[in-house]
Amino acid sequence: MSFRLTYATMFNPPAEMHVQFEDALARLEARFGQRHPLFVNGADRAPAHWSAKRTPIDTDVILGEFPLADAGDVDAAMQAAHAAYPKWRALPVAQRAALLRKAGDLMQQRVYDIAAALTLEVGKNRMEALGEAQETVDFFHHYADDFERHAGFEKPLPDDPIEGMASHNRSVMRPYGAWVVIAPFNFPFALAGGPVAAALVTGNTVVFKSATDTPWSGRLLAEVLRDAGFPAGTFNYLSGSGSEAGDALAKHPLTAGITFTGSVPVGRNLMQQMAGGAYPRPCIAEMGGKNPCIVTEHADLDRAAAGIARSAFGMGGQKCSALSRLYVHESVADALVGKLLQQIDAIRIGDARKREHWLGPVVNASAYANYARYVLDLEAGGARLLRGGKQLRENGGGKGYYVEPVLAEADVSHPLWKQEMFLPIVMLHRYRDRDDAMRLANDTDMGLTAGFYGGADEVPWFQDHIEAGVTYANRPQGATTGAWPGYQPFGGWKGSGSTGKAIASFYYLQQYLREQSRTVVE
Repeated sequence: MSFRLTYATMFNPPAEMHVQFEDALARLEARFGQRHPLFVNGADRAPAHWSAKRTPIDTDVILGEFPLADAGDVDAAMQAAHAAYPKWRALPVAQRAALLRKAGDLMQQRVYDIAAALTLEVGKNRMEALGEAQETVDFFHHYADDFERHAGFEKPLPDDPIEGMASHNRSVMRPYGAWVVIAPFNFPFALAGGPVAAALVTGNTVVFKSATDTPWSGRLLAEVLRDAGFPAGTFNYLSGSGSEAGDALAKHPLTAGITFTGSVPVGRNLMQQMAGGAYPRPCIAEMGGKNPCIVTEHADLDRAAAGIARSAFGMGGQKCSALSRLYVHESVADALVGKLLQQIDAIRIGDARKREHWLGPVVNASAYANYARYVLDLEAGGARLLRGGKQLRENGGGKGYYVEPVLAEADVSHPLWKQEMFLPIVMLHRYRDRDDAMRLANDTDMGLTAGFYGGADEVPWFQDHIEAGVTYANRPQGATTGAWPGYQPFGGWKGSGSTGKAIASFYYLQQYLREQSRTVVE
C-alpha cells in the first residue's frame, strides 16, 4: 500500500486501510481466550500465575490469559540477559543494525494485527492504534540508521604531543549491560519498542516489562524479535505488576540501567533507587505532563479549535502529551469556545473497533472512577462545565468505560490546574495580558509539551519563553500532540523527564552508552 501512515497523515486514509484493519480484528478475535506466556532466554516460559485480560470496550469480553511474573521470573530474565550480553555487545554495529531493520520489516508486515491488539486492550481508535504500530516500525529503522551513521559514536582524538613515541587516543562509547524497559499502558507498543530498539542497537541486552493493562502488545513485540532472529537472552519479555515484577527489576543486582515511562511518583522512586546502591546507574524516565496551550487574539480560531480538540480528547486524554490547560485571550474566548463546542459535539463515542467512533473507552475501572471524581472536584471548586461530565455506561454505553469529553472554565486557583488527570478533561482560563498567560502556562512542575496559536510574529516570543521540551505553533493536527520519529524529538523539561534529552533526537542513543577513553602508546 503506497499510503504511509503518520499522525500527520491519518486524517484522510484510503479505504484499503480500513479493510485490512477489520480483517486483522477478525483474526485476533478468533484467538480470544488463548494463553500468552512470558518469553525468557529465547523460549516461552509459563508463570506460576495467570490473569484474564478483558477489553475496556466491553468488559464481558476476555481477550486472553496473560502471565503475572514474580521474582523468580524476573531473576531468570535478568540472568538470561546478563549471560547474553558479552556476545551481543561483541557483534559488529552493522549486524546489530541489520537485525533491528529485520524486526522493523516484520512489524511492518504485522502492523494491522498489532494495531488491532492495541485497539482491543487499550480502547484507542483504529487510527491512533495504526499510528502507534507504524511509529514503532519507524523507531527500529531510525535507531539502526542513527547508530550506523555515527559509526557507534567512536571518535579518534589527537595523539599526545610526546617526542620520541606515538601515543594514540580514542573515545569509545560502550554499552552498560542488561537494560530494563518498563512501558506504560497508553502507548504500550511504541514506548516499549522505541527504548528496546535503542538499548539493543547500542549493544545492551533487554528485559522488558509491559504494563498490566496491556500485556498482549508486549507479547506481540516479543514474537517480532523472536522471529527476526535475535539471539536467545538478548530480549526477554515479562508481564506483571509494578509492585512485584517492577520492583524486583529495579532492585535486581544485574540491572545495568532502566528506561521508564509513567507517573511522576514511580519515576522519581526509580531514579532514587538507581542512584543508590554500590554505584549510580542510569535511569531514563519520562514522567508525564500538564500541558498548556496559549491562544492569542491573532490566532486562526478554526485551526486552533481543531488542534485543541485533537490534543485534549484524542485517546481520551490518556497521553502524557495531551492538552489539559487552555489559556485564551478574552477578546476571542467566546468565539473559540463556540468552535470548540462544535468540535466536541461532533465526536462520536463508542466501541473503538468501529470505524465511525473517534473516542473509545478509558482504559480501566480506575480511570472510569477517577473521571467521576474529577468532575465532582471541578464543580465543587466553582468550575463551569461547558460540555461533558457524564459517564456513559449507564446511558447506553454498554459494558465499557465510556465518558464524555469535558471542557471546563475554572478560576486559576482551582487545584486541578496542577494535577495530571490523564482523562479527556481540558480546563480553560480567559486572560488579558499575554505575559500573564505565559506565567500561568509555566506555573507547573512539569514541562513536556506546549501549544500556541497566534500571529507569526508572536511565535518567537512563545518559543523563547515557554518551559517545555516539545513545542507546536499553529498546528491544526494537534495543539500539543503528534511527535513522530525523525520529525519531532519528544522529551520533557522539569519534572517531565530525567535527562533533558528527547526520544528519537540527536542525543538519545548516547544515553544507553558510557564513554571509555583509550590511549595506546607504541
